Amino acid sequence: MTAPAKPVFEYLRVSITDRCNLRCIYCMPPEGIQKLQHAQIIRYEAILAVVRAAVLEGVHRVRVTGGEPLVRKGIVEFIRELSAINGLDDISLTTNGILLAPLAGPLKQAGLRRVNISFDSLRPNRFNRITRLGKIEDALLGLEAAVKHGLSPIKINVVVVPGENDDEIDDFGRFAQETPLVVRFIERMPFLSESLNAPFVSQAEIMERLSKFIEFEKEYEESGGGPAEVYRIKNGIGKLGFISSRTHPFCNKCTRLRLTSAGILLPCLDSRDGIEIGSMSQDQLRQSIRELAKRKRDAAKPCAKFESARCVSLSKIGG
Repeated sequence: MTAPAKPVFEYLRVSITDRCNLRCIYCMPPEGIQKLQHAQIIRYEAILAVVRAAVLEGVHRVRVTGGEPLVRKGIVEFIRELSAINGLDDISLTTNGILLAPLAGPLKQAGLRRVNISFDSLRPNRFNRITRLGKIEDALLGLEAAVKHGLSPIKINVVVVPGENDDEIDDFGRFAQETPLVVRFIERMPFLSESLNAPFVSQAEIMERLSKFIEFEKEYEESGGGPAEVYRIKNGIGKLGFISSRTHPFCNKCTRLRLTSAGILLPCLDSRDGIEIGSMSQDQLRQSIRELAKRKRDAAKPCAKFESARCVSLSKIGG
């Protein structure tokens, strides 16, 4: 008997807001970006309808993103309703951690399984400079709350920017050695209309530096089905991951579907090939997802180019 075909989309990333309480240097300009009007932001009811349709088309994991998803009111109840959808086996959330401390417990009780926390410096002054508005003390409180309430595995996302935080690579490596977390180094993507030659620090460079004091042992599948290459630390208790879209492209393995905060379904982070969901019925949503799956399969992209991306800010598209 022939095995059923693997779904094109297994993982849905949902941006519930384009708003953020930070202005990270690799995500948006200092003045921020033009925000959507309140009426333009997709309603929770519409998101849930998309998720239900996506589950019927093979999606079984959902990640909630922003902007910063915790700035949107009603997030706990939304997670509760999301967790009630049959067929979902993983609900996660990406946050900068600033607002997480008081919400970690309620989110866990509502059905959230785990969190990724953006954390680009371990030094207070630098953390403030990179985020432009954030205080590291607030992010650390959020991390502690995530650990306390079992939102695990907790993944720490570090975008390495040359001349900004690349001198902290060793510090983050030791952090992973000493804590039961997954520290993931992300190669800086050429966004915000930057040149494709925008400087970045490669996975190979980072691993070479860390190998001076860390023994790596590769895992072959990341928890939650993400794009990272993950390594156990033989001489430590944490793990290290690498999301390397520029030197180790993963487009040909991508099973992600994206829903932007404006209600547009996208088959890819850098795609202009989107469908506005409007007030579609479930059958129409399912047909739209199938159409995007066909386009994604036919495109067969080897890597993301960001030459004609529909959105110019990660906060608009959902990271």
